[in-house]
Amino acid sequence: MSPSVLGFHYLLPEQGENLGQVTGKLLRTLYPLKIYLKLENLQPIGSFKIRGACNALARHDPSKLSSDGVYTASAGNFAQGLAWSAQQRTIPCKILAPEDAPITKLEAIQRLGGHVTKIPYDDWWNVIMKHEYPGMKGSFIHPVCEEDVIAGNGTIGLEIYEDLPDVDVVICPYGGGGLITGVASAVKALKPDIKVYATEVDTACPLRSSFDLGKPTSCNFIRSFVDGMGGKSILPEMWPLVKNLVEDSIVVTLQEVTNSIKLLAERNHVIAEGAGAATVAAALCEESERKLHGNIVCVISGGNIDTDKLIQTLEGVIPKME
Repeated sequence: MSPSVLGFHYLLPEQGENLGQVTGKLLRTLYPLKIYLKLENLQPIGSFKIRGACNALARHDPSKLSSDGVYTASAGNFAQGLAWSAQQRTIPCKILAPEDAPITKLEAIQRLGGHVTKIPYDDWWNVIMKHEYPGMKGSFIHPVCEEDVIAGNGTIGLEIYEDLPDVDVVICPYGGGGLITGVASAVKALKPDIKVYATEVDTACPLRSSFDLGKPTSCNFIRSFVDGMGGKSILPEMWPLVKNLVEDSIVVTLQEVTNSIKLLAERNHVIAEGAGAATVAAALCEESERKLHGNIVCVISGGNIDTDKLIQTLEGVIPKME
């Protein structure tokens, strides 16, 4: 585990009250499983992404920071985290977002002072892969691959272990791999026998495909309302970490994610976006009956879901992409 994971709390003491909150609600009203929730939707921006963004800027060498500020490529949550952190430091922040990014997230970015440029999804994905965008000035902060971002995410693992030392399984949504590698690095350093599983939706599951082939690969990709996870392929630089830290990927359906958003809202009064609720869907799916045991922690990665999509899920309907 990177030393910067352990040092994160001390780098940002002014945010300790917000970033250190842990909620261990047990979903015991319907199911016999011991499922606990790590509620990152309670963070100031409604997502875990604030951890990595804050840590990356806090550890960034000011002398190397461009006068044009920073920029990133994000569908919404990391962009909010970076905009929030940049605003605290009066640093200009620019965001490259895919054209169909959720309105809720785009409006939040702008409220936090981020300047949004919407680009076609394929162009946006190229920025994620190449770590740059032609003509964009500023220091690029990668939303997934930077060590300081991963280290910031790792503090989730530290808090899980502090609150539930007898945790057996942790489930994280898989987008680019920054969340799960940070969490897994932390919890396995503290308790090596902990099992860490990813979850993906069946419309975009490159990690499962990569595990099946034993190497990073691309997959069939269909955009869905679950915007915080899934992509066209595994980021090659993340594969060495993922294959050594993650047991497997549990693939769920859009209907299972929809049902879990509804379940969390009705039974636990938790508003989760698709990627966050996917971990509960994974814990409750048939495949998990053969894999999971003991105390299971589902990381609810965020709660930034458009109101119209939330209403549809509460009616049991899979939200459609416009």
